[in-house]
Amino acid sequence: MRIAYQGEIGAFSEAAAQKLDRDAELLPCRSFEEVFTSVDAGPAGYGVLPIENSIGGSIHRNYDLLVEHHLPIVAEVELPVVHQLLALPGATLGNLRRIYSHPQALAQCERFLRTLTGVEIVASYDTAGSAKLVSSERLTDAAAIASARAGDVFGLVPLASAIQDYDDNITRFLVIGRRPFDKAPPDKTTVVFTLPNTPGSLFKALSVFALREVDLTKLESRPIPGRPWEYLFYVDLASARDELPCARALGHMAEFAPMLRVLGSYTSWKTREGLTKGINEVAS
Repeated sequence: MRIAYQGEIGAFSEAAAQKLDRDAELLPCRSFEEVFTSVDAGPAGYGVLPIENSIGGSIHRNYDLLVEHHLPIVAEVELPVVHQLLALPGATLGNLRRIYSHPQALAQCERFLRTLTGVEIVASYDTAGSAKLVSSERLTDAAAIASARAGDVFGLVPLASAIQDYDDNITRFLVIGRRPFDKAPPDKTTVVFTLPNTPGSLFKALSVFALREVDLTKLESRPIPGRPWEYLFYVDLASARDELPCARALGHMAEFAPMLRVLGSYTSWKTREGLTKGINEVAS
């Protein structure tokens, strides 16, 4: 199995991919778009994409890419995220003039960053890529916010550890691919739809699930490019798409939603963790 992820070696996306399958061959990509292309063109069978963080919120670009591409969601994985402030050996907090990291990581460490003075905060494309920059350029007055593994990979040491704003900092990743990830039964479905701009249209759309007791675990809206003030609505449902209540709810919505598309029906991470735990207990 080959899994593509965005970032350098040591990125949190790499850790998410390893959590899915420790024996998988991992393919680092420069951008989220490259992850989709790698799966679409065939070098990788699956791609791992961060979709939301418990502190920083949604990664909006990946919501947009899910609609632009026709690669279904086939799994999800959750990863606790612990951020380190990494620098070259010998560097000190007092000597820092710049800190590099991905915008999401910077947002997750906002309280810590506010305690620093005279330090420029620089957004970059990747956490591990920021560590690589500090290391390869030998930036003695700079640091990166990244994982402990990134520090090991690029020869950096922590000036401060666990600097995220909250201890329960978790990122949820989606897995895209053309084939089912495994034989685990699906119990979660992600859909996207548009609605007419009429009074009560969103209430009507959500009621098709409420009336059938299909639980919504996530609701996200995104602008439709080229159509100002019109929106796409993304919904996560705690149900497989083929379960009768969910199937009937989606059929009902299709009667009035101008566009309705199922982005994937897959096994939730909570269920997958439980299955893995049960297998390990039997094996032991």
